[in-house]
Amino acid sequence: MKCGFDNDKYLKIQSEHIKERIAQFGDKLYLEFGGKLFDDHHASRVLPGFQPDSKLRMLMQLSDYAEIIIVISAIDIEKNKVRGDLGITYDMDVLRLREEFQSRGLYVGSVVVTHYNGQSSADAFRKKLERLGIVTYVHYTIDGYPNNVALIDSDEGFGRNDYVKTKRPLVIVTAPGPGSGKMAVCLSQLYQEHKHGIKAGYAKFETFPIWNLPLNHPVNIAYEAATADLDDVNMIDPFHLEAYGKTAINYNRDIEIFPVLDALFRGIYGSNPYKSPTDMGVNMAGFCISDDDVCRQAALDEVIRRYYNALRQMAEGACNDAEVNKIAMLMNRAGITTATRRTTVAAKQRKEETGVHSAAIELADGTIITSKTTDLLGPCASLILNATKYLAGIAHEVKLIPQEMIEPIQMTKLSYLHGKNPRLHTDEVLVALSMLSIHDDNCRRALEMLPELRGCQVHCTVMLSEVDRKILGKLGIGMSSDPVRKG
Repeated sequence: MKCGFDNDKYLKIQSEHIKERIAQFGDKLYLEFGGKLFDDHHASRVLPGFQPDSKLRMLMQLSDYAEIIIVISAIDIEKNKVRGDLGITYDMDVLRLREEFQSRGLYVGSVVVTHYNGQSSADAFRKKLERLGIVTYVHYTIDGYPNNVALIDSDEGFGRNDYVKTKRPLVIVTAPGPGSGKMAVCLSQLYQEHKHGIKAGYAKFETFPIWNLPLNHPVNIAYEAATADLDDVNMIDPFHLEAYGKTAINYNRDIEIFPVLDALFRGIYGSNPYKSPTDMGVNMAGFCISDDDVCRQAALDEVIRRYYNALRQMAEGACNDAEVNKIAMLMNRAGITTATRRTTVAAKQRKEETGVHSAAIELADGTIITSKTTDLLGPCASLILNATKYLAGIAHEVKLIPQEMIEPIQMTKLSYLHGKNPRLHTDEVLVALSMLSIHDDNCRRALEMLPELRGCQVHCTVMLSEVDRKILGKLGIGMSSDPVRKG
């Protein structure tokens, strides 16, 4: 899609700003990395041009004196919380993250299990990590956190937590997702390091909300939609406003925890270098938006996509109506409806015309391509073929995959694999295209168009299969669907 974010500028000024912050402190800096350290697909969707691995690329420039702590909440382990973009549980993602970091030459020091209160699932996970030779620590639930500062800043609060032993001056604290307790780990370590005679500092690298965009900017609203299950709320930072007389945007958890951090710094060092939660951050993304209109539209599409995703999860029993209602409220605040997303309207119109479930995609040039369910193909499989044909300049009536090739695949699915749906999914269509591309120039040209689908928006009038969701995700497509099961 159209680019609205200057990623090269971002890498340059963000790296410089982080290095400046490191130099501000003495022996050690704990740098909390909010959001995804890599695979940051939310950022790439709402800031078109942002590369999902931007944070990782910056970190690798500091790899010689940095180590990583991976944080996971015992609550998320207990709930088998799943990363929506990857479809894996948070505990499995800890192992994936560790392997990914190490494969890039980054040092992973340990794993910290937070919000620990004797959960058996957390104990089992720790034993699994220990069998793999991974050092683990636990941080406990503290009554009254984050408001009971006296308890938190004591031997019965942070002092009760395991002391996480680190070796390098820059400690990156990251997690599979939000709400894992990264900041609490950092603050606990400030307390513990002081006990061990080590001067340590703290800073935060959180992309969203973007502090120097307005409160109701669609990019910031999209962040609230993305964290609707956490009940995060974007707010004007009252500490920043009081200290500087300037408006800056932060969110409730950082604002709530700031008095704790302030008390810790004052208790340990006698003063606090930060006058506000916004001061703690090092985020420079707001300075790198090159086309605000493009980012606004991308963010509005994301809010609607999140709404449909919450509806789907509720239909599957994975979330409640509170999450749906919150995103609906955010849509109202942004002045949009589901009809604002062009693919939603187009897919439903095609369904009304044909009487069968349909799908639509908006391409980079604004063209809308639609498809319908057939006896041979599901709506998304048909949509991929229709879109790549259009992009390759192949006539719509040309059949890339002959029926005589599809029918044996259907027979295998039904007769040998005992499936119920004979229609080909997107992965099966792409495999068939790949095989035919050896001798068929049209199939080869269609396959070569797949990268052009990255960043495009898709809507389907029926809930997508897990296979279709994964394939569209790998293609970088922003997908949504009505909460309607196949019937």
